[in-house]
Amino acid sequence: MIKLNTLEFLKLLAQNNNREWFQDNKKQYQDARENVVGFTEKLVEELRKADPGLSADIDPQKCVMRIYRDIRFSKDKTPYKNNFGIGKILSGTKAEGLGYYVHIQPGESFAGGGYWMPDGPHLKQIRQEIDYNADELKKIIDAPHFKTLFGEFRNQEQLKNIPRDYDPANENISLLKLKSFAAMHPIKDEELLIPDAAKNIAAVLANIYPLTAFLNNAIA
Repeated sequence: MIKLNTLEFLKLLAQNNNREWFQDNKKQYQDARENVVGFTEKLVEELRKADPGLSADIDPQKCVMRIYRDIRFSKDKTPYKNNFGIGKILSGTKAEGLGYYVHIQPGESFAGGGYWMPDGPHLKQIRQEIDYNADELKKIIDAPHFKTLFGEFRNQEQLKNIPRDYDPANENISLLKLKSFAAMHPIKDEELLIPDAAKNIAAVLANIYPLTAFLNNAIA
């Protein structure tokens, strides 16, 4: 579970996003991060039951992303993120971006998975797989339970133009125009604070496994 103190730390950080405050509250940050690492360990343990393709060497410490922002090329010079991101929970071995992600931020938490913004070669392979086997993907994303958890898959950002080599009249053009192939589910603060939080969120992410399997097959 995520502790209330962890969420309270993030709320305070959002109000005091400066180095002086952060240094004065470094112990609170370390305790919060340790809590998130422990949560991640349990999450991965539960998720392995659903996704046998999870990388064998997942390190919960490395899954929890840095809280320090890269401000070199940003107009926003606040030095810290107001959230804990849990990434690098990779499914299969072909792509760094294919797997699961949990975002912990008071009032804005979510869990998701799939493939966010594939690179050019992988995007081409995924589109080809959709062109050949669209019915398989639609069976996954149009299932009522999937839609209840993750909403309309096709509502993600799409290309403005038709992808090269595809017919505008293709019945699956809304899928072929997608830039990402990800499913996201919002999480309420109170859902993070219960003892079975990691187990429950892993159960939600387990419903994304058929999607990750489809995507892994596309880039195999």
